[in-house]
Amino acid sequence: MSELLEKASQLDLDPGLKSLLERGFLQQCTDIEGLNKKMKEGPVTFYSGIDPTGPSAHVGHMVPIFAMTHLKNAGHNPILLIGGGTARLGDPSGKTEMRKMLSYEDIAKNGEAQAAQLKNFISFDDGSGKLMNNADWLANLNYIDFLREIGSQFSVNRMLTFEAYKQRMETGLSFVEFNYQLLQSYDFLELNRQENCHLQIGGDDQWGNIVAGIDLIRRMESKEVFGLTFPLITRADGKKMGKSEKGAIFLNPDMCPIFDFFQYWRNVDDRDVKKFLKLFTFLSLEEIETLTAGTEAKDINRAKEILAFEYTKLIHGEEEAQKALDGARAAFSQGGAGSKEGMPSGEYSQAQIQAGINIMDLFTEVGLCQSKSEARRLVQQNGAAINGEKYNNIDYVVNDSHIDEEGDIILKAGKKRFFRIIVK
Repeated sequence: MSELLEKASQLDLDPGLKSLLERGFLQQCTDIEGLNKKMKEGPVTFYSGIDPTGPSAHVGHMVPIFAMTHLKNAGHNPILLIGGGTARLGDPSGKTEMRKMLSYEDIAKNGEAQAAQLKNFISFDDGSGKLMNNADWLANLNYIDFLREIGSQFSVNRMLTFEAYKQRMETGLSFVEFNYQLLQSYDFLELNRQENCHLQIGGDDQWGNIVAGIDLIRRMESKEVFGLTFPLITRADGKKMGKSEKGAIFLNPDMCPIFDFFQYWRNVDDRDVKKFLKLFTFLSLEEIETLTAGTEAKDINRAKEILAFEYTKLIHGEEEAQKALDGARAAFSQGGAGSKEGMPSGEYSQAQIQAGINIMDLFTEVGLCQSKSEARRLVQQNGAAINGEKYNNIDYVVNDSHIDEEGDIILKAGKKRFFRIIVK
């Protein structure tokens, strides 16, 4: 047990902090005793930021968002900060090379899209929290004034001791990125001034930026504020959480189909199920203990199914989660129990199928393979199946003889990826 966890476990914790401790969110804290005292005195305003560097948030962004929800449910006041200003530079933390510069228009569009996604997840309608954008105070900063007021408070020597900068010094750190820590620190200062914000939360790769912001507020406002980070989640196999064979697991269903989102969580390693149920669902700890108590395969599979259903429901709604669950059961259960409606699907005309389509072309067209060469390997290695029957001939032609009684053709790539062709 780390020093922080040991110390936290000995305190009479605020309900929000207690929930984070029990569910595995705590990694580092600038002063757990001081933060706990502050939170027990009354609601604390806190924030977490997300830079809209893409058109969709992905599951790697979600640990702080779940933590934010737990703190909000305990009575504290969240600020979700969209980094419309900081995204113009790009955070070097956790990156081996400089991010691609985006146009201001793309950043604004991405910010709107991600804000809409996350507002569906964590509601601000009750007035207890706010959705803000740091472009409001960063976009029109006077650089000379900023350097005089803020830059003068930073030590370059100290900045270079932080892990994010140390790592990038080996591969090259641009001056643009070097400014990022100043801007994020200024965010905390502005939120403290505007909203009386006393806590910043984020992934552990943000520790250096958070500590810098705390130091800036102490220097300029003579106030004590706090920082709290969460572990960077990896899977039991050592791979980065939130990555699949096809790439990042995005919240946008156009970038990651809902069935694929569901299947990612349904197929997690057995060793990860309990940890992920605590982090990525709001099931009670008692429910989670009961779900993960069994050691039989059927017990573990049931727990995985509930993990996938609960997380999909939170992101995409209960109706879509049920469709994905039914689709998975139809694809994987003996006898095809469940509805095929939730499976990834596409329509082909009767004439197209009657004319015949080469098996490699078909698996590539529907997206089960990213290229013809990948499709060739899949077929030759006996990984391609049509309606449950495997085919390893790369010249095989799929035609109307494969249409089942419901007017479908079910393609399977490997053990876990399906596609339903609906013949019209």
